[in-house]
Amino acid sequence: MDFAQALKERRASRRLSQLELALKAGTTQRHLSFIESGRSVPGREMVIRLTESLGLPLRERNELLLRAGYAPAYPQQPLDSAALAPVMDALRHILAAHLPYPAIIVDRAGDIVAANPARFLLFEGCAGWLLAPPVNAYRVALHPEGMAPRIANFPEWARHVLHGLEAELDRRHAADDDPLAVLYRELAGYVPPARLPPGHLGFAVPLELRTARGELRLITTITSFATAADVTVSELRLEAFLPADAATAAALAQHESEHAKLAP
Repeated sequence: MDFAQALKERRASRRLSQLELALKAGTTQRHLSFIESGRSVPGREMVIRLTESLGLPLRERNELLLRAGYAPAYPQQPLDSAALAPVMDALRHILAAHLPYPAIIVDRAGDIVAANPARFLLFEGCAGWLLAPPVNAYRVALHPEGMAPRIANFPEWARHVLHGLEAELDRRHAADDDPLAVLYRELAGYVPPARLPPGHLGFAVPLELRTARGELRLITTITSFATAADVTVSELRLEAFLPADAATAAALAQHESEHAKLAP
């Protein structure tokens, strides 16, 4: 697919008219029409402005730059590179500050790149092979040998996870062979039809997890790094678990207190 067609598809998927996108990018509808028809070749700066105005992920912006015949604008460095060391240090501080509540950081495929010690409350009882690096958070959550047997509301929670993956796949215009798309098809096979009680309000439900400390009710927040200029960092997701009731808060606080006493 050439740049003109790719741009037109991205604009249509965001339900923007040519005029709306042109105004966002600081150009004219006529110029944008010529670009989408292939009658005009945009400069590199214009491609960047168009992809930025569409709110495309950095990886996708680089891909469209390549389609237009230009070098990528956004670096993509490994997490263990010296350039990203300050970012990883900051993330570790965030994870530590979230204790006594579990928190993990995952990459674009759902693999865990960092986590705080409270993650073990989530993973207790999971098969060892699931916890061998790289640990995929989504597979651990939904696999029959992972967290699934301990999730009291598994059908509802699992649909919540799948819906989040569907939204991410749609956002990145993922191809069928995208690793996350392949993983999604695997995970969908583990999930039974959800029970929809009267007054169902969707799948934004607390995680009801059976643990050695009783049943915990957890809600989650997902944070992305919207101002990141590096592709790798922009694709990280911080998933933080918070207590949904006082009993869960007390159980997590007690667990942290006992863990601290055992620490050397």
